[in-house]
Amino acid sequence: MYKICVFAGTTEGRELVEFLTAQSVSVTACVATEYGETLLHPAENLTISAKRLTVEEMAELFTKEAFDLVVDATHPYAAAVTENIVQACAAAGTEYLRLLRKESAVLSDAVYVPDIPGAVAYLNGRPGNILLTTGSKELAKYTALEEFAQRVYARVLPVGTSLEACQAAGLKPGHIIAMQGPFSEEMNVALLRAVSAKYLVTKDGGEAGGFDAKAAAARKAGAELVVIGRPPQREGLSFSGTVKLLCQRFGCRWKPKVCVLGIGPGSRDAMTAQVRRAIEDADCLIGAKRMLEAVSGPGQTTVDAIAPGAIAGYILEHREHLRFAVVMSGDVGFFSGTKKLLPLLEGCEVEVLPGLSSLVYLCARLNTSYEDVVPVSVHGRDHNIVPDVRANGRVFALVGGENGMRDLCRRLADGGLGHVKLSIGQRLSYPDEKIVVGTAAELAEGSYDALSVALIENDRSNLVVTHGLSDDAFQRGGGESGVVPMTKSEVRSVCLSKLRLTDRAVCWDVGAGTGSVAIEMALQARKGQVYAIERKESAASLLCQNKARFFAENLTVVSGRAPEACRGLPAPTHAFIGGSSGNMREILRLLLEKNPNVRIVATAISLESVAELTACMTEFPFTETEVVSMSVARDRKAGAYHLMTGQNPIYIFTMQSGGTRE
Repeated sequence: MYKICVFAGTTEGRELVEFLTAQSVSVTACVATEYGETLLHPAENLTISAKRLTVEEMAELFTKEAFDLVVDATHPYAAAVTENIVQACAAAGTEYLRLLRKESAVLSDAVYVPDIPGAVAYLNGRPGNILLTTGSKELAKYTALEEFAQRVYARVLPVGTSLEACQAAGLKPGHIIAMQGPFSEEMNVALLRAVSAKYLVTKDGGEAGGFDAKAAAARKAGAELVVIGRPPQREGLSFSGTVKLLCQRFGCRWKPKVCVLGIGPGSRDAMTAQVRRAIEDADCLIGAKRMLEAVSGPGQTTVDAIAPGAIAGYILEHREHLRFAVVMSGDVGFFSGTKKLLPLLEGCEVEVLPGLSSLVYLCARLNTSYEDVVPVSVHGRDHNIVPDVRANGRVFALVGGENGMRDLCRRLADGGLGHVKLSIGQRLSYPDEKIVVGTAAELAEGSYDALSVALIENDRSNLVVTHGLSDDAFQRGGGESGVVPMTKSEVRSVCLSKLRLTDRAVCWDVGAGTGSVAIEMALQARKGQVYAIERKESAASLLCQNKARFFAENLTVVSGRAPEACRGLPAPTHAFIGGSSGNMREILRLLLEKNPNVRIVATAISLESVAELTACMTEFPFTETEVVSMSVARDRKAGAYHLMTGQNPIYIFTMQSGGTRE
């Protein structure tokens, strides 16, 4: 069994030890304190040395254990420790590897000094309290600061050696902040304000050391950031490079880590600290080109891919990368590709980090809540938004494409909704962010950025939710032998009630006529699909007119005779048969072949049709049947009086085998 030693005093060191304990190798982890030992998870193949070692003690340990490799994962500022490890490896003839921590980008609003004396020289003569976050080991060097005991607050680890160092330096108990990290931006801000710090002194510990959180906190709290430069670093490998070497040399097996990230509206400032850290840690970033350009750093591999299959395929085929970050716009749970991607990442270690959705961001900018807003996406999908806006007081729309927002405004205006108010957010969170407010009619000729969303407010939302629309709502016209047949309001209402539609139902309306039943099916099954089958050309033409009249884009008109015209249609969950042209048995047989559990409602007026349907109820394997005889009388005016006129009686047959399939 291979034997590997890791000096694990950093986050990366602990992660490396955790990785190695899952492999078929023997691991020795060296930490300087008992506190460092508590941060490591016990394992059968792990031995922990929890004390500071001299060069001689290191060399003795290396010789005794005959390690195949020593990995130096100490802090980049622990230059003396690194040199000791190098000397001990040379004396014992043991191979040495330096694990490097990535440096942070240089900040224009920070002061950089070469070392602690440089920091002291800069701060002397500049009044104001100082928060030190550089540890306790070299705290004595700061005592050269003017009014050290009065001005300085030190954040150190909550262990005895740290407290002793603070007391030896002359710090008052009230100026000692003994806390264990990690520290968020919010916590750093709170500390800076609590001690009224004008300066925050830190080392560049990289994202893993909380540098970004400190920098952001100093900016928010109005404190000046003083950064002590890193000492010269030895050549080495990144965390991923180190793991690759271990896999190649010692047969270790790596499980790719994939972070699926919501990056918010787009700007870096709108991302969470967790997301920024995951992006920086990644070897490979995957996502849309626009998003990659916004978030990628120098030297990072980027892959322009959007389709879940393409993303998962790249991850599983390119094992040279160890940490992937898949960047998603907005939030990962809000009209995101994350839902389809996650099942494809089997065999990977997956973490999902949420982001700020454009819905939340826009509503915040408009100083309004979003608890009653209905979210809809017309970005990259065919969705009729008109019924949504008619039915709801407030709708949020994700819109894509060069002319997407203008087309949305025109569609609303053409749909009789020119009065609705739109608040269009363009390039949200970017410096050139713009919000335009107006009615759909007013904004229909405008030009808008491709990165646009809208909050649509309709103060006249009045969509009828019960079935049985007025017969006058439909276009009827004339057919080959007079007016095209139509299932009347009262009968239609009962038939729809018997159908028990779901919002995702797949419906057939056989012998659809003017389409009154098909239209109401489409309005109720808003997330489903309706197919209206009609053999007469004049009736099919009226169907198309009524489809346009009600903006029923989930309705498809099928010209032809049933059942032949229906064979290529998707399996129905529900079917209404208003006319069969003598093919009732063939139609029922096809329906049951397509879906044995389809729920069927059929109407009959003639005695011959009643007899045929009655026979079908026993010939076909239905487990639920019902027949309703319905007579309707309507009033008509006769001079100064109103008389009731009876309509043709109608029989309504309901048939089904098993339960309704959604």
